[in-house]
Amino acid sequence: MAVGPFDALLLVSFGGPEKAEDVVPFLENVTRGRGIPRERLVEVGEHYFRFGGRSPINDQCRALKRAIEEDFAAHGLDLPVFWGNRNWHPYLSDALRELAGIGARRVACLVTSAYASYSGCRQYRENLAAAVAEVEAELGHDLPTLTRLPHYFNRPGFIEPFVDATVAALERLPAGARIVFVTHSIPDAMNDTSGPHGGRYVAEHRDVATVVAEDVAARRGAPVDWDLVYCSRSGPPDQPWLEPDINDHLEALAAKSVPGVAVVPIGFVSDHMEVLYDLDTEAEATARRVGLAFVRVPTPGTDPRFVAMVRELVTERASAESGTSVTPNVRGSLGAVWADCPQGCCPNLRGPKPALCGG
Repeated sequence: MAVGPFDALLLVSFGGPEKAEDVVPFLENVTRGRGIPRERLVEVGEHYFRFGGRSPINDQCRALKRAIEEDFAAHGLDLPVFWGNRNWHPYLSDALRELAGIGARRVACLVTSAYASYSGCRQYRENLAAAVAEVEAELGHDLPTLTRLPHYFNRPGFIEPFVDATVAALERLPAGARIVFVTHSIPDAMNDTSGPHGGRYVAEHRDVATVVAEDVAARRGAPVDWDLVYCSRSGPPDQPWLEPDINDHLEALAAKSVPGVAVVPIGFVSDHMEVLYDLDTEAEATARRVGLAFVRVPTPGTDPRFVAMVRELVTERASAESGTSVTPNVRGSLGAVWADCPQGCCPNLRGPKPALCGG
């Protein structure tokens, strides 16, 4: 079955090093233009060196790509799947050359970030614009039109795996254990300008955390207590970032005699470095030190419901592009998410850059 008007799906991800000698060059890509000294990058690189210099994110993207391809084939969708990264091989420009090679004219793009913010959305759109400009100049002709699929934080396929895993985690913890939802911290200013009207990054996380907590409570037949906290802060000390940090929060919970925590990485699609290091290494060590029972909930990864959600997003957008009205299947109070980003949405606070897939 064709998925008109789309000729392909492009999986758009962050990228990560795959061996020790990749680590610092990768971090230089990530931080380019910020004036961060190489010595600091080597220090940050220790997180990767602990795991042999290999980030799990590329392997997880390979697994997700395979799972999507298998799901498409099982449901009769004739749509090839490509993959490109912002910061490491295979780069977005590599994927665009492949797409040009098959003669694709319209490509749906799935970003492996579920929420609105500059770093979670517009920066990807800027990187897509830069990659298109690079490859068009190289090939001497226009590339396919790229269409970003909507954010999916409030889709059942993203939510339900977290619900099941959180219920299972609480069953392993003492009575009175608390749910701690965790996402990547960003500067306050980035949150304040996220979405069309500001504050969208935190609002989306709170919305989905509320849904997960309510579903968990319904399954357990009792209310659950929860918090939203942050990890992976990387800015200068004088720049306000979203708080509390998970480690500070775990210490505060222990001081209140909370017996344990189910740590739910609600901000992440898969178990990449922020999850393996910041949660499974640092946060678990903090919990052990302060005497908190600790269970970290897995991310959706290649859960069949998450993979089916990708197909749902593609077919919904294809229908809308073909003029058919579609009512998205979403949870929570924020409703359906815009397709193309509105003008001024999640601005680059360092100054405007060209960006695709929006006003």
